[in-house]
Amino acid sequence: MTDRAAPDSQAGPDVLPAAFAQALAGFARHLELELSRSPHTVRAYTGDVASLLHHAARSGLDSPAQLDLALLRSWLARLRSSGVARTTLARRGSSARVFTAWALRRGLVQSDPGAALATPKGARPLPDVLRADEAARLVDQVDGDEAEDLRDRLVLELLYATGIRVSELCGLDVDDVDTSRAVLRVLGKGARERSVPYGGPADDALQGWLAVGRPVWVQPRSGPALLLGRRGGRLDPRTVRTLVHRRLAGVPGAPDLGPHGLRHSAATHLLEGGADLRSVQELLGHASLASTQIYTHVSVERLRSSYAAAHPRA
Repeated sequence: MTDRAAPDSQAGPDVLPAAFAQALAGFARHLELELSRSPHTVRAYTGDVASLLHHAARSGLDSPAQLDLALLRSWLARLRSSGVARTTLARRGSSARVFTAWALRRGLVQSDPGAALATPKGARPLPDVLRADEAARLVDQVDGDEAEDLRDRLVLELLYATGIRVSELCGLDVDDVDTSRAVLRVLGKGARERSVPYGGPADDALQGWLAVGRPVWVQPRSGPALLLGRRGGRLDPRTVRTLVHRRLAGVPGAPDLGPHGLRHSAATHLLEGGADLRSVQELLGHASLASTQIYTHVSVERLRSSYAAAHPRA
């Protein structure tokens, strides 16, 4: 978790100088409309930049043109002295660099002070993942014929079989599924579209849901949504998180993971099974290979743990 909701301990004036407020609003529009960032990402970036601009206002500045490297460094130094975690400093420094680069393109600054801003890299903990047998038990335990069971099984199958994000799962429409090729058309971050294959068990769950489960809950308000809630509306990500936690509680010894944990598990098991990193990157929809490489570390750590537990001279 981040400290986004926590107020800045020295937040300064409630109202920013007009030039700062206009720049912040323009930056938010850029993120939302030009880059198609999610509402969560827009809030995150603008919250960080607002913290920077409030610091600048407390320092006597009233225009983006006055921002310089010394000001950015003093902002991060104040955050560090107030006990902000390294991961948060890294995130805020990244937000500042995105903002100053945008400000340069818009002519709000004459040079980009963020380009020379160094921030500590936040530690990136390795994600918890299921073992392959735990993933199988998670899905196989859901074997009822009621609409909820059929839907829940399909949710679990698709999350684990494809590694898609929960938002991508809930956004699927019926015609996003190509059953002849066993492929999903997925709309990911930045409105980037990709095709993701799924296997036989997921196809069985899909056919059961479409033939028996979905017709029970479908209503005019359902539209083309593939996955539905009890009232016929498009399935909500919060409902998916709840059902994943609830169903995982029935798997003895399994870690308590949410939908993203199934994504981590899918990627890790693919690499352990011999898939190449580029293919996994494409499957997950990562813009950068660096985001995918963490799963190689997960695989190595699991190998080390197995070695330590099994080898007599470990």
